[in-house]
Amino acid sequence: MADVSDPKINEAYEDVRSSKSDTNWLLVDYESDRSDKLLLTQTGSGGLAELQEQFDPSKASYAYARITYSNDKESQREKFILITWIGSGVKVMRKAKISVHAADVKSVLRVFSIEVPARDKDDLKEDPIVVRLRKAGGASYDGV
Repeated sequence: MADVSDPKINEAYEDVRSSKSDTNWLLVDYESDRSDKLLLTQTGSGGLAELQEQFDPSKASYAYARITYSNDKESQREKFILITWIGSGVKVMRKAKISVHAADVKSVLRVFSIEVPARDKDDLKEDPIVVRLRKAGGASYDGV
């Protein structure tokens, strides 16, 4: 079981969810290589492009982000994604625990449209994620 009791995680989650806040992502990392305690390590307002730069290939991390996109020129949508990052240098035992720990993370970062598994920064390109969000969003009048 992962320890997700850090109150800053929930505070940042509420901040990302708030349309009154500029904060549109948060990053949660393990306290250390041997610890199962998760801590809020960063938040930001630069969108997915900024968030991509925060992931470390030697770490496993979780991120939550608000994505804003247009379906047409009159409308804007905001959707939320949960990212499970497993860098290329993550140790085998940490990788083995990720699926169990992800359930604990989801108990705090509760509401999201899609889950995005990522192993390298190419997995976090915005256009394919927006396509997935449109497909998950229900009615689509533009043929996507």
